[in-house]
Amino acid sequence: MKRLTLALAMTSVMAGAVSAEGIKEFNIGILGGENAQDRMTSNECYRAKIEEALGVPVKVFTPADYDGVIQGLLGGTLDMAWLGASAYAKIYLTDPNVVDLALTKQNVDGSTGYYSIAFARKDSGITKIEDAKGKIFAFGEPNSTSGYLVPGAELTATYGQLDQYFAEVKFSGGHEQTIVGVANGDYAAGVSWADGLGNWEDGYNSGAFRKAADAGLVDMNDLVELWKSKLIPEGPMVVRSALPQDVKDKVTQITADLHETDKDCAYGVAAGEAKDFVPVTHDAYLGVVAARQLQEGM
Repeated sequence: MKRLTLALAMTSVMAGAVSAEGIKEFNIGILGGENAQDRMTSNECYRAKIEEALGVPVKVFTPADYDGVIQGLLGGTLDMAWLGASAYAKIYLTDPNVVDLALTKQNVDGSTGYYSIAFARKDSGITKIEDAKGKIFAFGEPNSTSGYLVPGAELTATYGQLDQYFAEVKFSGGHEQTIVGVANGDYAAGVSWADGLGNWEDGYNSGAFRKAADAGLVDMNDLVELWKSKLIPEGPMVVRSALPQDVKDKVTQITADLHETDKDCAYGVAAGEAKDFVPVTHDAYLGVVAARQLQEGM
């Protein structure tokens, strides 16, 4: 198994105190994007591995929206999470010292990025974004990178103010809600995410479409791709900075080794087929941080 060289040294007095006291529990936050029960099921094997390694109770929390995980990390009630790039940017801009970056997902082709993809029902007659003009369009939720930040910026740059281009712009609440909502005809079109590798009819290799297809929520043959964003950096796994170093090291190592030790478990954590979980640094998210600053007028 690979061994990571981790630069996660704790220098503050508070961090030292926490390390001396140890931990009594460990809490994992899972971003929205699919229903809470599916999130729990997909990550149960992962939770159990971490619990065995740490020797303390490990719980998984599935807040209704992204901000629940963001605030949990900022407030210290969550110890780790897999974040989208925009959610990480919000945390960094609020407090750059609250979490340590650890890993990100590596796709089967070795890349570490994914795409926001606009889509519609195949029988709707909509085959490109222009066909959705004057119709209802769905984003996921405000703290989603691929569900709002990136597609919102790129589509606005091309088509102007989206609330004027489309009849109505709505937030569905998450990726699964957008996919099911478009499939059911609640929205004419919307955006979700995928690695863009493999076959559309499978929901690509990994991402929200793959999760929805695997769960039997949609038949991808009933949907059609309209538009694809520029490549977005994969979101990071982060751990709370104030945790004892050995805790951070153990959790990071378990995750880094997951594709070698338990491929089925890795499939659930990675939202589909992937190659590995690999180290990542803040530099990977400089563009997303800048975009988030612009969005919030900071």
